[in-house]
Amino acid sequence: MDILDYGRGILDQQPFSQLLGAELEKFEQGFAELHLPVKDELKQQHGFVHGGAVSYLADNALTYAGASVLGAVLTLEMKINYSRPAVGERLIARAVVESSGKRQAVCSCKVYAVNDGEEKLCAIAQGTVLTMK
Repeated sequence: MDILDYGRGILDQQPFSQLLGAELEKFEQGFAELHLPVKDELKQQHGFVHGGAVSYLADNALTYAGASVLGAVLTLEMKINYSRPAVGERLIARAVVESSGKRQAVCSCKVYAVNDGEEKLCAIAQGTVLTMK
């Protein structure tokens, strides 16, 4: 089983991710990319994707990136900056490992809203993940 199939198996075990409709598109050493189809249930009153959904996607991408170098992990902390409202058909979160040791990894993530094929940056997150070992 390759790492992408393994990662998708983990995502399938996350009821909240299944509820939202998250998809793991890329998963490799030090990198993860998750997609989230935008549906009305994820929007707030102004028609933008709710910040909680954007934050969820960043958090999950950060943990996937960290897990690619550490194994099973949990989020220790995360910070997110929203740069513009998320509007479109899909969100894409791309996370990379910036630094890692034996027990933790610092990762960064950019979240893009895709509208008519054009990606627009809507959030930047940074987080630390801790191994469960």
